Amino acid sequence: MSNILIINGHQYYTFSEGKLNATLVDSAVTLLNQKGHNTRVVTMQDEINVEQELENHQWADVVIFQSPINWMGVTWSFKKYMDEVYTAGMGGALCNGDGRTAEEPKINYGRGGTLTGTKYMMSVTFNAPEESFNKPDEFFNGKSVDDLLFPMHMNFKFFDMQALPTFACFDVMKNADVENDLKRFAAHINKHF
Repeated sequence: MSNILIINGHQYYTFSEGKLNATLVDSAVTLLNQKGHNTRVVTMQDEINVEQELENHQWADVVIFQSPINWMGVTWSFKKYMDEVYTAGMGGALCNGDGRTAEEPKINYGRGGTLTGTKYMMSVTFNAPEESFNKPDEFFNGKSVDDLLFPMHMNFKFFDMQALPTFACFDVMKNADVENDLKRFAAHINKHF
């Protein structure tokens, strides 16, 4: 079967301990292992070894990025992980620079990725209700979850990774429906893996 790296990007806050993100990671590991996949998990609370993380990405057929969305983006610790690991990977482990050459500096930006064939899936949790997306008169002005996650998608495109459909839990602090979220997550994992 496949090798699947799961990255839990949760950052502990007193108002948000990360239980749902941890539960989603645990659920993914259980579901994927039951299907015969190999899994590795890294969390932002782990001590990050950059070389090991580069090897993890090269090992993986699929990378699942599990993260809460804080202030319209991933947590600072997840961003730090990306800054350290992904910058180190620009020497060939994840990409060969930005894809351009000295001879042709105006073309092929973002085409140096070396993870061709590797897929990724974003799985995110929001305080925002689902109804705040995809409606022109709501907060996100008609934008989707993937519109909000566009910078993350571009990071992974930079490595030539291909997206699987995004999964999202909504309204997790004020109107949580964890039981239904876990059922939807299981169905999502079973459909795409």
